[in-house]
Amino acid sequence: MSSKFGTAINCMDGRIQIPINQWLKANYNIDNVDTITEHGIVKLFSNSEEIAKIKSKVSISVEQSNSEVILVSAHHDCEGNLISKDEQISQIKNAVSTIRSWGFTATIIGVWVNEQFQVEVVEK
Repeated sequence: MSSKFGTAINCMDGRIQIPINQWLKANYNIDNVDTITEHGIVKLFSNSEEIAKIKSKVSISVEQSNSEVILVSAHHDCEGNLISKDEQISQIKNAVSTIRSWGFTATIIGVWVNEQFQVEVVEK
């Protein structure tokens, strides 16, 4: 029996790792989550060099682990991206659009992790 994988593109903030992994496992019936992290990661989707680095890592997850879902997130109280929730949600939507342009067959979603560390879907 093989494991089913998902990919999470997250801020490196440790407070959001468990909630995102649990949410992905519960909502997408996956066993394991490959995690790609950087401080305030959604802001990096405006930099072509950083986008290329992220794409390379996602490609490994999709091609080697057969990842079925790709999640990109931002969160409340992000020290690496000190902007409003609305601005971060705009960045999430931009990141989802960029990831979709890569042509992977995986489901791609964007989420916000709120003050209670609950996952809210903002882009599907």
